[in-house]
Amino acid sequence: MNRFFFVFTTFIFPLSILGQINPKKIDIVRDAYGVPHIFTETDAELAYGLAWAHAEDDFKTIQQGYLAGNALLSDVEGKKAFGIDLVAQFIGSDRLFDQQYEKEISPDYKLILEAYSQGLNRYAETHPEEVLSKRLFPVTPKKMILYAQLQLFVSSKGDYWAKNILRDKLVYTPIKEAEKGSNTFAFNSAKTKDGNTYLAINTHQPLSGPTSWYEVHLCSEEGTDIIGALFPGSPNVLTGANQNIAWTHTVNIPDKTDVFKLEMHPKKKRYYRVDGEYIKLKKHKAKLIIKVLGIPFKVHKKYFESIYGPTLKNKSGYFSIRTPSLFEIKALEQWWRMNKAKNFTEFYKLLKMKGLPGYNIGYADKNDTIFYISNGLIPKRAEGYDWANVVPGNTKKTLWTSTYAIEELPQVIQPKSGYFYNANHTPFRSSDSLDNPNEAAFAKNMGFETYDNNRSTRIKQLIDQYEKVGYNDFKTIKYDHQFPDPFHYSWMNIDSLFNMSPQNYPKVAEVLKDIQNWDRRASAESYGAGAFGILYSKLRKYYKEIPQPKVFSKSVLYKGLLDTQKHMMEHFGSTRVKLGSFQKLVRGDKELPIFGLPDVITAMGAAPYKNGKTKVVHGESYIELVKYTPKGVEIESVISYGNSEHPDSPHYSDQMELYAEFKTKKMTFDKESIYKNATRIYQPK
Repeated sequence: MNRFFFVFTTFIFPLSILGQINPKKIDIVRDAYGVPHIFTETDAELAYGLAWAHAEDDFKTIQQGYLAGNALLSDVEGKKAFGIDLVAQFIGSDRLFDQQYEKEISPDYKLILEAYSQGLNRYAETHPEEVLSKRLFPVTPKKMILYAQLQLFVSSKGDYWAKNILRDKLVYTPIKEAEKGSNTFAFNSAKTKDGNTYLAINTHQPLSGPTSWYEVHLCSEEGTDIIGALFPGSPNVLTGANQNIAWTHTVNIPDKTDVFKLEMHPKKKRYYRVDGEYIKLKKHKAKLIIKVLGIPFKVHKKYFESIYGPTLKNKSGYFSIRTPSLFEIKALEQWWRMNKAKNFTEFYKLLKMKGLPGYNIGYADKNDTIFYISNGLIPKRAEGYDWANVVPGNTKKTLWTSTYAIEELPQVIQPKSGYFYNANHTPFRSSDSLDNPNEAAFAKNMGFETYDNNRSTRIKQLIDQYEKVGYNDFKTIKYDHQFPDPFHYSWMNIDSLFNMSPQNYPKVAEVLKDIQNWDRRASAESYGAGAFGILYSKLRKYYKEIPQPKVFSKSVLYKGLLDTQKHMMEHFGSTRVKLGSFQKLVRGDKELPIFGLPDVITAMGAAPYKNGKTKVVHGESYIELVKYTPKGVEIESVISYGNSEHPDSPHYSDQMELYAEFKTKKMTFDKESIYKNATRIYQPK
């Protein structure tokens, strides 16, 4: 690849093979909520404009992500970033890029990556005071891909196993992340009163940080025209709708990652045995940066590579990690092409690129097609091994080399019931019973979820109440914040709480009665929800002490209730506290009472805040409701705070009230209307 380098005052910025983008050909049109609607002739210009607009709103987080992906985060954050910098090098993405980029990434998408890089580099050049580390610049397509690969490795639970190897804790335990997650559901004309098609995009992500959402509308004369959201540093939308199709993701956790225990030679250092022959481990050195008195020093950490994958050593021996995301770099391009799909046939064909290592996909389109798949790159494994835990790394019988085809994964296409739903639960209950995938048809070592959770149970109950669903019913389901009754968490059992007789626990009787008489609605105005929310926060400290399957006894629950009552009296002066008094949506100086608890449809996860209160940090994040009608597509959306990360921006927190009141804003593809109602129209510098 030929490059020409132009030297600026601080950095060296590359001009790519696509040539210098002309910013004057890019219109950034900001709407009343600061959402950028970007209009260009070419997709490459769109990528440049997106980089510029997003950098204006959140350059810091974009840089933090790229620093992590390129093992440079410790240059900014010191020792606390050593772990992520080690993982970024351990997975070998730099070598994978060098091997695959030229042949696996299309010329069209290379232009997108080049243009996005160019936009970020230009922003850094003109805003040097915002640059976190000069080592990051110039941003290149390689640096972008390396960050994407780190994200995908983490989402495949590769980091979970890397940490467990280093801690020498190699027995798999269910991941508590079940209390997080997302929802999606769709209805076609077989289920809707008006004959239209609906899709709920209802992601549950951190409300800020590298995996928080940024909303945008991208429109070029090359066929891109999409409204949706993306993570900082992504050059294209990751979930959203165009005028023909809409799709979204929820997290799924089939078994995508394996750990292999190597059989080492008794005398020869770093030789491991496979089927009677010994092979020498490849040795690598991760370079970590530490600053002493402001002076950077490099620290080296050894890691290895076997035929199974990247390898770490602990006191028990050598262990290799293998997951399909270590061998595939087409994820970003697949998402970009999904942005441009016009119908289900095109969309399904794109899934066969097999660039995405995981994620459920919910889909709907203007042709009244709805579709759900528990997507993922799932290894085709040999039978007879405990793939959920460590397997032998001394035979090629365990060395899988292929993954299941898209057609071989659990999916629902045009169900007769007229709906699908997913809330991070089993894919084998995704629609009406007659439309569901048959669990028996899938190998158990694929590791698909087999459980329901409170969200999935509640969504199904709500759908079943309606013979036909109107659009207002659709929104009612989306914004429901009530637990099913009775309700059961999939990651812990607190059922005994509802069998405790208040008269037997007089010290906490009032608090216990509020919880037991509670209508299970996670409303900000609810005393029962407040008592339960405080109790839930107190039970966390007992969680680790309780062995699997995490059944909380009455004695432990009583301790939690005592902690709850003490907290109430110390911080609120009463044993009756509304959820919204305890739980807040906080951004800068703005603090709002907020609904939601873990595992209601409008799920919320909170962290300690101040004065005995918590603040929401995870859960309902980007919401996009899509309706396809004969007249076109209608979209409404909301984000938890606003579209800017700058406290001095009017869009730092301007959507909080909408969000807290279960309201949305209307979005449109109509160019004339967008320009007419714009608050600002400009071009990048």
